[in-house]
Amino acid sequence: MVLLKVRFDQKKRVKLAQGLWLMNWLSVLAGIIIFSLGLFLKIELRKRSEVMNNAESHFVPNSLIGVGVLSCVFNSLAGKICYDALDPAKFAKWKPWLKPYLAVCVLFNVILFLVALCCFLLQGSLESTLAHGLKSGMKYYRDTDTPGRCFMKKTIDMLQIEFQCCGNNGFRDWFEIQWISNRYLDFSSKEVKDRIKSNVDGRYLVDGVPFSCCNPSSPRPCIQYRLTNNSAHYSYDHQTEELNLWLRGCRDALLGYYGSLMSSMGAATLLVWLLEVAITVGLRYLHTALEGVSDPEDPECESEGWLLEKSVPETWKAFLESLKKLGKGNQVEAEGADAGQAAEAG
Repeated sequence: MVLLKVRFDQKKRVKLAQGLWLMNWLSVLAGIIIFSLGLFLKIELRKRSEVMNNAESHFVPNSLIGVGVLSCVFNSLAGKICYDALDPAKFAKWKPWLKPYLAVCVLFNVILFLVALCCFLLQGSLESTLAHGLKSGMKYYRDTDTPGRCFMKKTIDMLQIEFQCCGNNGFRDWFEIQWISNRYLDFSSKEVKDRIKSNVDGRYLVDGVPFSCCNPSSPRPCIQYRLTNNSAHYSYDHQTEELNLWLRGCRDALLGYYGSLMSSMGAATLLVWLLEVAITVGLRYLHTALEGVSDPEDPECESEGWLLEKSVPETWKAFLESLKKLGKGNQVEAEGADAGQAAEAG
């Protein structure tokens, strides 16, 4: 039983070929956009690679770049096929290749859909990546004299200023690490000695934060040190001074930024996927309609186009049987090779 059969005359076949030609070149443009979005996301991730724990976050931009390139290649070829379909002599050379090409298009549509899903589903892994990366970056904030880490202070400061955030989960994260280098500590000072001795690990911990945590909207000069000591500052209460520092953690800020980017790119990829599915369906109708022309010398005759030659269950059953035959064929070949080896050994 043929599925979704449609009758075509010469005029309808020409309109279908012309419409598909236009859709394919629109899809080429969409592929360039997907490629550009993936490249932009990769650059944005590279900018802050120092505060990301692993390279898993680059799977999404790499996938977008890949499907963008494939979209341009496949749709350029499909555009050529649709253009040649207007001339029976030119279309004849494409006939043997159309079925394999349509199978590749179906596979590409599946991959494109999975990439779109990854844009939404991999945001959770990005959160753990940022959490570990920011924690590690804050730990090396003070190592301004250590080769390979001397840039970390600038990276963290620029990050906190740009995204208006402080610390990993909040500004109190800075209380738990020594972010001031020993180079700038006066070890002859009693206060410094007492703070180091009071810590089990011998670190200099203070209830203070870097200058980049300061909120410029605060009506008073920024208070960076002794943040929990109300008596150290005039007319100050650390529980009510919300404007003094950025209260949002950098993990949430970065996750919101990259999450919105990935969600937008996922939505754009889904739209491109819908366009690709429509093109694949149209190519199938064009293929079957042109093959159904009973008299090639009479281009005005009518023909029938369909989506599937059989119903969906029958098509699926035939596909599974072909896979079984392929598996049995490989098994027979393997057994024949084993028998040949045994005979040679005998």
